[in-house]
Amino acid sequence: MTKDDILQRLQALANPTNTAGLARYGIRPQTMVYGVSVNILRDIAKEIKRDHALAEALWATDVHEARLLATMIADHKQISADAMERWALTFDSWDIVDQTCSNLFYKTPFAQEKVTAWTVRDEEFIKRAGFVLMAALSVHDKKAPDELFLSFLPIIQREASDARNFVKKAINWALRQIGKRNLRLNAAAIATAEQIQQIDSKAARWVAADALRELRSQNTQARLQRKAQ
Repeated sequence: MTKDDILQRLQALANPTNTAGLARYGIRPQTMVYGVSVNILRDIAKEIKRDHALAEALWATDVHEARLLATMIADHKQISADAMERWALTFDSWDIVDQTCSNLFYKTPFAQEKVTAWTVRDEEFIKRAGFVLMAALSVHDKKAPDELFLSFLPIIQREASDARNFVKKAINWALRQIGKRNLRLNAAAIATAEQIQQIDSKAARWVAADALRELRSQNTQARLQRKAQ
C-alpha cells in the first residue's frame, strides 16, 4: 500500500459530520481533516503493520488522518531523537500530540530526555507532549523504577501554573497517572498536589484539586491496596 493509495482511501472515507464534531472537541488542526475515526485508522494500520518509511511519507502530508495513521505504523526502533523533534515541530492539535506520544514516542529510548526538554518549551503542543509522555510512561512502562516518576513530580509542580487549556490538562493527566502506579507514588503525587494547591494560580489550583479527587478516591486507594498485596 502506497502513500497515494492511503490518501485516496482516506478521502473516500471522509465524514463531514465527524469533522464538525472534532472542532467541538477543540481539534482544529492546520492540516486537511477528513473526519475518519481513529478506530477505522487502527483497522487500516493492522492491514499495513509496521512500515516506517511509509509512516514518514504520511507524516509529511498535509492530511490530519494520514499523520494519525503514521503514528500507528511507525517503528519506534527506527525513529531518531532528531526525527521526534521534527515531528513535534508540526504538532497542531491535542489529539495528534496524544496519539503520537501514546502510540510511538514513549516506546523510544529518547522518551525521558524529551520529557525534560519539552516540558520547558513555549510551544503549547510541544509542551503538552512532554507531559503526555509522562502520562504514557506512567501507564505503559511497567518496569520503570519509582525514582523516574518521582523525578517528574518537581517538573509538574514547577509548570502547574501554565493556564493554557491543553497544557494544564496534560499536567493534570501526568500527575494522576503517576499517582495511580502504586502506593508509594500515590503518596508522593498527593503531597505534590497539596503543594501545588498553595500556588497563587487558578490553573494550578485546578490541576491539584482535580488530581486529588481521583488520587484520594476510595476506588483508587482500594485498587492500589490490592496491587500492593
